[in-house]
Amino acid sequence: MGVAGGGGVRGAVGGAQPRAPRSPNAALVLDLLRTAGAEGISRLELAERTGLTPQAVSKITARLREDGLAAEAGRRASTGGKPRTVLRLVPEAGHALGVHLDRDELRAVLVDLDGTVLGERRSPLDLGAGAEAVLEGVAGAVRTLVADTLGPPEGTAAHAPTLLGLGVALPGPLDHVRGVLHRVTGFPEWDGFPLRDALVRRLGVPVVVDKDTNAAALGLAVGGEGPGGGGSFAYLHLGTGLGAGLVIGGGVHRGARTGAGEFGHQVVQLDGPPCTCGARGCIEALCLGAVARGDVTEAARVLGAGAANLAGLLDIDLVLLGGRTVAAAPEAFVGGVGAVLAARARREGGHGGAVPVRMAPGGVRGVAEGAAQLLLAPLFGRGDA
Repeated sequence: MGVAGGGGVRGAVGGAQPRAPRSPNAALVLDLLRTAGAEGISRLELAERTGLTPQAVSKITARLREDGLAAEAGRRASTGGKPRTVLRLVPEAGHALGVHLDRDELRAVLVDLDGTVLGERRSPLDLGAGAEAVLEGVAGAVRTLVADTLGPPEGTAAHAPTLLGLGVALPGPLDHVRGVLHRVTGFPEWDGFPLRDALVRRLGVPVVVDKDTNAAALGLAVGGEGPGGGGSFAYLHLGTGLGAGLVIGGGVHRGARTGAGEFGHQVVQLDGPPCTCGARGCIEALCLGAVARGDVTEAARVLGAGAANLAGLLDIDLVLLGGRTVAAAPEAFVGGVGAVLAARARREGGHGGAVPVRMAPGGVRGVAEGAAQLLLAPLFGRGDA
């Protein structure tokens, strides 16, 4: 699949990229500033929460302020001595683009450092139309989104809005480390295509590529989903296909070859209906077949059977549901999947009860927001992208 070059997107926002923290300690401090919100947090509190010395915290925060990532947020009364100066994250210091490439639709968002969505764009897409058409669709969407949301840069380059890059999420399988696609289910012509490098050439900004379900799971983990904001959960995405994003111990589990989470292609019915992956009786084929017949109850039951298998294998704490198909009938899917998991818990007689099931926050743009987190999360020490 050959592709032509094109105009970049960096010029639409101006300035250099925000300088990422150079150490895990700096990323930890920046993450605490993020979670503190507009009220901010003092240097003493940062030292207490990180275990760093006050001197180390002072050096880190001075550098973050120098780089424009942190600013003073006023003063706070202390139990003794002079009031403490509190610091906050500067959300507008940087932005990230997130693009969800579905089989028939493109959805793009632009977010600030807080992850707040500032703009969104949605357009039809044919993933089978070839690389040139898909790349041009992505390029056109992100250029328009940046221009419409941020406008032309104002002031000096040092104070202009800046762009961290672009995160792209799409159906797998793929190699997220190299940004190379494999045989995308239903679209074998993408096998071996270097999507990341092609978009870098086209747009002139850093690009990270991952599976749609992994991106969504990362966004949910960063947002504090899971017991105590950590733990283990499965995000099940049912739209034009079916897949899972796995968060284990608070981090996304991709597997050695980005192959974890190919949930939809577990065979649950030998000699069942053919699946687009080439096998028969896959849970994706059974589930989408029920949806096509208008039998949402059956689709939810099949999805629940797969979720029960996953819960039995990984002993996860929570199941989150998302995707366009689920969003069209949330109560039916949450209730149907929950009923299957509850029946499993009764059979096993465990004391912990059934694995809870609920809708994932974020709605239909959850994957696109997660794609933006592929760029943001590492800035705060929350991802490995």
